[in-house]
Amino acid sequence: MMCNNGGKKCWAGKLAWLLLVIGGLNWGLVGIGHFVNGSWDSWNVLLSVLGGLGWLLAVIYVLVGLSALMAIFGCRCKNCGSGSCENK
Repeated sequence: MMCNNGGKKCWAGKLAWLLLVIGGLNWGLVGIGHFVNGSWDSWNVLLSVLGGLGWLLAVIYVLVGLSALMAIFGCRCKNCGSGSCENK
């Protein structure tokens, strides 16, 4: 997710990094909750906050997945695609 201009990230790279951190922490808590309470959903922060909005929860999970793909394959935005992330 790093761009070619000295390691700075474009806005999409910053958003993807933030979503990966949120998703990773949430999945870590889900795993801990399973060991502590025996339930997968007991420590799922996103489910607790957005429980009634299942569609929004699904959108967030898809965005976290897309962020992971961006981390694997790199940013393909207009600025990064040209080899630099300088705002023009």
